[in-house]
Amino acid sequence: MHIVLVEPSRVGIRIMSELLGGWGDKVTAFADGNDAYRFIADHPDVDIVVTSFEAGNMCGLELCWQIRLLAESGRFVYSIAMSSSKEEGKLTEALDAGADEFIRKPPSKTELLARLRSAARYLNSQRELLRLAQTDPLTGLLNRRAFMEQGEASCTASAGGAASVVCLDIDHFKSVNDRFGHDVGDVAICSVADCISSVENAICGRLGGEEYALMLPGVDVGKAHEISSHLRKAVESKLIGSLDEPLCVTCSLGVASSSASHELSVLLKQADIALYDAKRGGRNRVAIFEERLCAA
Repeated sequence: MHIVLVEPSRVGIRIMSELLGGWGDKVTAFADGNDAYRFIADHPDVDIVVTSFEAGNMCGLELCWQIRLLAESGRFVYSIAMSSSKEEGKLTEALDAGADEFIRKPPSKTELLARLRSAARYLNSQRELLRLAQTDPLTGLLNRRAFMEQGEASCTASAGGAASVVCLDIDHFKSVNDRFGHDVGDVAICSVADCISSVENAICGRLGGEEYALMLPGVDVGKAHEISSHLRKAVESKLIGSLDEPLCVTCSLGVASSSASHELSVLLKQADIALYDAKRGGRNRVAIFEERLCAA
């Protein structure tokens, strides 16, 4: 685990760092709460924060509250507040401020280890719940809701820059289910998902059935068409399962791109229009959105 320690005293940093690092965990120490928070916000690998009530320019309780707000963006960071004060109200203050746990300092080695084990169990369970909530259970890609959330965030972050969306649909998928059965159909869906997940730096989701979408941040229309063409060929060349009768599937793809302010919903709609143009053109091909298609 990656632990951030916030302690204003040099002696306290030395003692606590030795305790926290004694079990092989990575420890990054700060004397100032503001510096610690900036580091935590910029480093998503931070798992646990152990902070003194007194933490430089940002007190430990405020730091706990700011860490709690990170959970709204899907970050899970376990915060442990510590104080040398014996006032009973300190525990209440810490928990009310958003801390997950409270300990007296300096803590004993056995107590601190028990707190860290408890934190690890909590983080693992929360992250697994988040994974289950965001993942399509058949393919392992993002489900529709998670794709929309992450895609919208990507669009916001890349506003004013290039961005592309690709919609993909397996051709004649109903005939695959009718001829080979739904079990083979599921294998085909997973096979196409494997090809999609290999696209680098893409946000990939299964929107439902045999429909998929990719969000390509920073990718212009030319590069998006190139990526889509490689993806189409990868799907076409892949043998599905170990059937007596070899099965290969093909896919149709629609591409929409923008270099201005864009919304994911708009790009998805445009990519979907291009997808149906690809289907009308004979399937197993890539089509790029053009305004003329809106009147088709």
